[in-house]
Amino acid sequence: MSVAPITVVIDVPRGSFIKRDDDGTVDFVYPVPCPFNYGHVPGTKAADGDAADAIVLGRRLPLGTTTSVLPRGRIRFIDAGRADPKWVCADKPLSELQRLQVTGFFRMYATAKLLINRIRGKRGATRYLGWL
Repeated sequence: MSVAPITVVIDVPRGSFIKRDDDGTVDFVYPVPCPFNYGHVPGTKAADGDAADAIVLGRRLPLGTTTSVLPRGRIRFIDAGRADPKWVCADKPLSELQRLQVTGFFRMYATAKLLINRIRGKRGATRYLGWL
């Protein structure tokens, strides 16, 4: 069974610190450089009303790059009480080390995002729930 590539627009190039919402406002400032390219899948909608999120492993891609890449997995994530799954994309199947790196990143991201949500007055659980 083959998997079709998905289109991802890069919102946070690997090594960057700032994640913006679809409208351009700052959503999140990473405490360390983002280890992956972080973007969205145009034409989709997540429960939060924004396009579905995706990370793209591999070389750094410039802000705004549109790329076609294979989805290799999906992360279960809850943001302010709403399902917010993330696509994990790469040119090659993921190694065990890459899976561990993705897991570590989203655990850290969940902790930081929970604090930001509380400051913004958003309630509800925010956490990493594992791989789908």
